[in-house]
Amino acid sequence: MRPLLLIVLALSLVMVSWPTESLLEEKSIVQSVDSALTITFTGGPDADEVFTGLNTLTFSISGSGTLANLQVEISADSTVWNEVENMTSTPWLMHLDSTQFANGSYSLRVRGWDSDVSNHSNWFISNNFTIANQIPVITSFSVLSPDHGSGASNSDRAWFDIEETGTLSFSWTAVDDDLTHAGLVNVPGSGSVANDGPGTLDYGWLWSPSDLAEGKYNPRLTVYDGSGLSASQTLFMGIDRTPPTMTSPTIGNGKVWQDSSEVLIDDILSSADDGSGSGIANVKLNQSGVWTIIASESTTLSLVEGQTIIGFKPVDLVGNEGDEIQFNIKVDITKPEGIGWTVDELTSSKTDVANISFSSYDEGSGIDFVESKIEYGFDYNGIGTMPDISGAWLSIAETGLSGTVGLTSWATKSRQYLLLRATLVDEAGNEFITIPAAFQVLPGKDISWNLSQTTLDKLVVKPGENTGKVQLSSLIESNEVYGGALTIWLEAAPADRNADVQWTLVDSKLLPAGSLSDMSENMTWNYTVSDRGQWDLRLTIDPFNIIDERDEGNNAHYLVVTGASLSYSNAVPSFAPGIAILLLVGFALGLMIKKRKVTPLPIEHSHQNLES
Repeated sequence: MRPLLLIVLALSLVMVSWPTESLLEEKSIVQSVDSALTITFTGGPDADEVFTGLNTLTFSISGSGTLANLQVEISADSTVWNEVENMTSTPWLMHLDSTQFANGSYSLRVRGWDSDVSNHSNWFISNNFTIANQIPVITSFSVLSPDHGSGASNSDRAWFDIEETGTLSFSWTAVDDDLTHAGLVNVPGSGSVANDGPGTLDYGWLWSPSDLAEGKYNPRLTVYDGSGLSASQTLFMGIDRTPPTMTSPTIGNGKVWQDSSEVLIDDILSSADDGSGSGIANVKLNQSGVWTIIASESTTLSLVEGQTIIGFKPVDLVGNEGDEIQFNIKVDITKPEGIGWTVDELTSSKTDVANISFSSYDEGSGIDFVESKIEYGFDYNGIGTMPDISGAWLSIAETGLSGTVGLTSWATKSRQYLLLRATLVDEAGNEFITIPAAFQVLPGKDISWNLSQTTLDKLVVKPGENTGKVQLSSLIESNEVYGGALTIWLEAAPADRNADVQWTLVDSKLLPAGSLSDMSENMTWNYTVSDRGQWDLRLTIDPFNIIDERDEGNNAHYLVVTGASLSYSNAVPSFAPGIAILLLVGFALGLMIKKRKVTPLPIEHSHQNLES
């Protein structure tokens, strides 16, 4: 099979038909022909001509052919060409704007499209020319005589305190070889500013529209030259006729009263506000009629204790002064003083709170009862600066200089001391801590004798078993209900005893528990005077001091009974006559002295007579 396939392929190749030479000769080939058009620059550019601004170039067409368009290119080095214009219709002219190119030496070339021959003409190159653009340079632009600032920037505006009918003077200068005129826009007031030039240049304007309103403005100057070039510059200015205002700066510690004579005044400039005006320049401080300029945020004043009025007046950058605001600065550097405590009676029988208050005094700012406080603690002996039982000072629940101390049981505090101290703070912040004061918690119970109803039925008796008996009536009272038992003694001792003589127990009684549930008990005692003389009797409640009482000193009561004989057998017989004789002698002496005839006896003789 393979030899057969090879034979078929060979026959097919022989049968392919190729173009004949006669057919190739019949095909028409069109070749382009050079254009005979000639294009020249009319009216320049001449050799080394200087172009500035907008320049018009025209072209002359000669030779045979039909011009369909002109293509103009420019080059600075005759190597790289850039298209400037492509004209497609008459008139064959173009406008060359020199400002579109950097200063330097250039040449132009031009060619046309000849539709008759469907080809371009040759390139026709111009003379070399120079582009020397002179853009105006503004050397100065200002508004004259501002009250503050230069106008060079938004942060350095030229500010004026000028009336609506005032006049603003603008001045400018610029450098250019063909400067023509200048214009000014964005000025305050209504209307528009006329151009300065063309023609004579005044290099400035006097602007007085009679309605110069307050605010910020950005006047813009534009200068023009004959080449159609221009330059612009903006000036920043403002008009401010409104005085600034001021709120309270930070005075001292911010309180009404200051605790130092050196008072810091802070936030001074930031407390002044000029709105949208020129801004704050300084603040004037008035102290006792003397004005001081403050140009910083803070200053320190030396003030005397008491009250001092100072004033502040804000001043803005153009000199407008605001209204004065005054403040009464109060200085108190003296610590408050303590007067004394008022404390409820403290007993171990107390079942409710104890009311406590402290009186104080401050002549200056007065007591700050919010910051002042009372502290307490319990102590064994009431001496020292720290409570030794509680171990620390405890604050009462209430603030200020009055409050209460409440305990679960006051009975556990018997004989202990409640220590109190007060921290006094005045409105200026001066602080004083008082010396601790001690108040003893006494027992609430007190059992004593009713003295008016504890008496003897006889004060003088004849000693003896039958004649010397006396009866003692007594009334025991308790200031509160006492439910326990109670021991009472009756004792006796000679009234003329010495220290070695002891009391003799006469009787001992035991009141059963509950006897003093009604807080009183009557008792009767019997005693027999055994001998002559005075005898002391003593009634003693709780002789062993088992009961803790408020006053142990009133447990004993003393009475006196006398044992005396009623017989006169031992009387001196000459006692009465001796008195009679003395009376007679005295009467006689009185008569003798009255008559002035008595010769005074010697002292020794008269003494002997009296003795006889």
